[in-house]
Amino acid sequence: MLPDYLIPVLLTPVRDRSRTGRDPCCRLWSNMLPCCAVRVCHVLMLVLCLSAAEDFDWTKNNHDSFYYGTFPTGFSWGAGSSAYQTEGAWDKDGKGLSIWDVFSHKKGKIQQNDTGDSSCEGYYKFKDDTSLMKELKLNHYRFSISWPRIIPTGVKSDHINEKGIQYYNELIDHLLENKITPIVTLYHWDLPQVLQEKYGGWQNISMINHFNEFANLCFERFGNRVKYWITFNNPWSVAVEGYETGEHAPGLRLRGTGAYKAAHHIIKAHAKVWHTYDTLWRGKQQGLVGISLSGDWGEPVDITNQKDIEAAERYVQFYLGWFATPVFHGDYPQVMKDFVGRKSVHQGLGTSRLPMFSPQEKSYMKGTCDFLGIGHFTTRYITHKSYPSGRSGTSYFTDRDLAELVDPRWPDPGSEWLYSVPWGFRRLLNFVKTQYGNPMIYVTENGVSEKMSCTELCDEWRIQYYKDYINEMLKAIRDGVNVKGYTAWSLLDKFEWDEGYSERFGLYYVDFRNKNKPRYPKASVQFYKRIISFNGFPNQREVENWRRKAVETCSSSNQLLAAARRESKEHAEMPKVWPVHDEV
Repeated sequence: MLPDYLIPVLLTPVRDRSRTGRDPCCRLWSNMLPCCAVRVCHVLMLVLCLSAAEDFDWTKNNHDSFYYGTFPTGFSWGAGSSAYQTEGAWDKDGKGLSIWDVFSHKKGKIQQNDTGDSSCEGYYKFKDDTSLMKELKLNHYRFSISWPRIIPTGVKSDHINEKGIQYYNELIDHLLENKITPIVTLYHWDLPQVLQEKYGGWQNISMINHFNEFANLCFERFGNRVKYWITFNNPWSVAVEGYETGEHAPGLRLRGTGAYKAAHHIIKAHAKVWHTYDTLWRGKQQGLVGISLSGDWGEPVDITNQKDIEAAERYVQFYLGWFATPVFHGDYPQVMKDFVGRKSVHQGLGTSRLPMFSPQEKSYMKGTCDFLGIGHFTTRYITHKSYPSGRSGTSYFTDRDLAELVDPRWPDPGSEWLYSVPWGFRRLLNFVKTQYGNPMIYVTENGVSEKMSCTELCDEWRIQYYKDYINEMLKAIRDGVNVKGYTAWSLLDKFEWDEGYSERFGLYYVDFRNKNKPRYPKASVQFYKRIISFNGFPNQREVENWRRKAVETCSSSNQLLAAARRESKEHAEMPKVWPVHDEV
């Protein structure tokens, strides 16, 4: 029998990725703090089966405590973006089509039928954006290279687009001139459309060699200046939302098989690229190659229920472990092999729907990670839930035998799936430390959104989110987790995939209704800048002053934005007056 105070959690199951359209923007955070009783219930939470680290005492993880202190010397502060979300110029200067160009042009796939055709016009405004980074005092900038911008068909032997190469050369050089380190992602979801049409995209093993050729070209052209490479960003979304649910490009719904097959090829492609760099380029370029994996934390609903404890572990293993365990240990998590294999047998299948690695592949994959990128946004409560193994209902989600739950008191200012649960971040980082031998970690994505209807630049909810999550990261470093850098997600408001422009993650507000796409600083810019300047949190009084001053300064930005909008509206409403020419 569960305590009464857990009932609200159980009665609030997580909805699927389709949004309901509600707009909880600009809520008061003070009314939505996590329940004390829930916290007490989880005092003993992760002594679990998660092999908790000896030097991290899960029983003393006070969710409310704030630690004032600084990060290690040399800690790297940054912000991020991706090519399709920000560049625009979708058909300019020889760029080929990507699967997102095609997918977003299909009616009904994206909210409001938005596309990334122009987005932030980052292709033309990268110098302006570098100035914003310099103002923020960023140490690094994470961006991605568009595969079809430099190899239009995806096949290197077909054609290399030198104008695309030139663009990234200029971007990299400009960053370095301003003492900003480029961290480059090779694949942030924009597969060349030709490879999707011709081969079926990541369902086909041929992608491994094509991706390796693309990566090798990038190492050749940019590797003398780029020292941090990320092969894939959040391959979980590529596999599950691209090939299982169809919510993302290329929009396939191959339930129960598509995600596993795509992930299998992505993992092998990552390993091949790592070995290519290790063999051909590391000696002369002295760079590092990693992968960026996203993972929510999963916390058991009922600490006294062994099934819930095991379900919470399954949640993390089916999410982060699906990709991290092969990269670090050479094979899929045992719990994935057991659950998918058993359900496949119950379906009458001769082999597991989860593909197998050969002994040679296991050896080849193991240890192919110089650093691990972690993207993290939120946490879920997890409870065991059995799903039948019938053919019709089979999916990645039912394979896990669990239900995701949330506490309705957790703040959720923007994206419906993104609740603010800072303490989960520390737990996830400690899990990574224990499971994978304390690897070098760069936090590659962390941030919070708001709905588009909120044009208020005084984003106090984002300030609170960054303050709390960055502080939990600092605690994790004190626990011994080897975190070397942090990337705020994101530098700019941008195209948010199937949500279009309806949600905003940016530190800088982008006015998408203005053809020049001007940027305006939100209050969080000033707050994040202070964290960077002080390399942490010096004392309570200072940090409270940061918040107060940040909110004060954003009012002038609000006035500028309002004035620009009035001017734009007046200009649009002016009658057209044509010049009068004298008749000849």
